[in-house]
Formats: sequence, C-alpha cells, structure tokens
Amino acid sequence: MIDDRYFLEPAAWSVDAAALLAVRNAVFSGEQSIERVESDEHDPTADHVLARTPSGEAIACGRLKQDGEISRIAVLPAWREQGVGAALLRHLIERAQSFGLRQLSAYANLEAVAFYARFGFAASGAPFVAHGVIHQRMGLELPEHVPHPALIRPLLASDSKRLTSVRASDLHEAFLQLFGGARHEIFLYTRDFDPPVLSQSDIVDAVRRVALSGRMASVRILLQDSTRAAREGHRLADLAQRLSSLIRIRTPSQDDLNYASAFALNDQGGYLFRPFGDRYEAEGDLHYAPRRDELKRYFDEVWERAEPTAELRRL
Repeated sequence: MIDDRYFLEPAAWSVDAAALLAVRNAVFSGEQSIERVESDEHDPTADHVLARTPSGEAIACGRLKQDGEISRIAVLPAWREQGVGAALLRHLIERAQSFGLRQLSAYANLEAVAFYARFGFAASGAPFVAHGVIHQRMGLELPEHVPHPALIRPLLASDSKRLTSVRASDLHEAFLQLFGGARHEIFLYTRDFDPPVLSQSDIVDAVRRVALSGRMASVRILLQDSTRAAREGHRLADLAQRLSSLIRIRTPSQDDLNYASAFALNDQGGYLFRPFGDRYEAEGDLHYAPRRDELKRYFDEVWERAEPTAELRRL
C-alpha cells in the first residue's frame, strides 16, 4: 500500500534554501550540537531533495554534490525509523545514476554506517573526527548508465518527453501517458497493483486498448503481493481474468520479492521508474530506449523465475 504521509520533491538552493536550512539546523545544530555552518559553496550547484508532509512541512533533506558525494542527509526526530531516510538516499542514488555518475561517496557518522551499508556503500580508510564527531568514509560503485539527454544538454519545451511524479495525481497522469503511448506491449512491475492509481477506469481502458491491439499484443504484469487485490478486487485483475491469454500476471520468486522499486514500460521506448514501489515519486520518459531496455532486461529475468499468481487464478 502506498505511504502518502509524506512525499519527496527535487529542491533547488535558489528556491528552497530556507526549508533545507530549517531541517539541517534543527538536526545538526539544534539536536546534535555540531559546530559547523549548515551551508557552503557546494549548495548552489548541488542536487537537493526535500521530504514534505501533504501540508508542505519540510521533514527531511539531503543533497548530491557534483563530485558524487552524498551529504547533509537529515531527518527530523519524529520521522525517524519510518523509511524517510532510506527514501532520500535511494532518490539521490537514482539521481546520480541518471546523471551518469559511477562513484558515490559519503562521510557517515558511526551510527549511520550500517544505514549506508544497506544500500551497498562500503567503508574505506580509518575513522576520523570532523566537527567533533567520528566519521567513516564510505563509497559505492554504480553500474554504467547512459545519462538522459535532458541532463547533459539544454532541452527545448517542445521536445521534452519527461515524466515526473510526486503525488497520486502525478503518478496517475504519468501512467496514463505511458500506457497511452504503447502500441502493442506493456510491462508492469508493481507491489500490490496500486489501487488508488491503477484501478481508475481510464488506466484500465488504456491497458485494455493495448491488450486488444492485434496479434502482437501482450501485457505482462509482475505482482509482488496479490493479497489486497484478491481480497478487495481490482479492475486490472478483473480485466486480466477476462483477457487471460493477452494479460498475464506472475508473482516473482522468493529471491526477487525483496526488490523495493517498481516500474512500468511500453514498446515505444517509454519507462516510468519508482525508486520505492510503495510511494508516488517517480521519474521517466516517453521515448528513451536505453533506460527502458535496461529495465526490460531486468523484468525479463524476473519473469522467467516467476510463477502464475495463484490467488488471482483461483478467482
């Protein structure tokens, strides 16, 4: 089920400095009594992210410097141990990949070493003291990824095909554009069918159109958890039962169930990637084959290991 208690949004220092500093000061200066200036010369050029509540309150932040260093991750006390910090870090890693960065670094205080390690960061060198706190340098090597052209050249509004989402309405529109741009094929990797979004009639109609588009038509869905759809019903599940030869649903194998992200693809180079499958934030493009093909290869690998979804088949 999607967690809508907060959302992530890209931030710019020129616009969001006050919100970023409010979180940093509350955590670093106010709570931890770290003696340092909470802004520096890297802030104007860094890629920032903010977590906000639906009312607009800033509850967490982080940044990615141009040299690949992730820093200034801060989460207000009331929001810790709820996945907010993990959402920030995953967002920044995904942004680094989209920029074509291959090496990431972070300087973690000792309490945060295990947190970074969960995402693949490895410690290097000996611990050191900075601003009165013991830190450990950590690094992460990213797989090669072709940067999106929009990130390496000026993009005219007329040729922009980017998809972005931070709220439910954004995600609905992004899915609608992606599925609407498909000719004969849709590939969907989802946690639980995202009922607030994917059960809407216009989404289901778009999937139906593709499924009935001719002899090359195919809709393949990898569904991690079918419990909610089986219990409450879902329009896509109903459609799949009526068009079972055209819309196939499988459940990933046990080894693949720990995949935290979700994505959707079409056969025209379109993709929509969600770093956290239980959140609304997403980025994508309607016509960018390299990233789409990268995700399609992963989808095919998981599909081969997956089994037909038993609960929906029984229905």
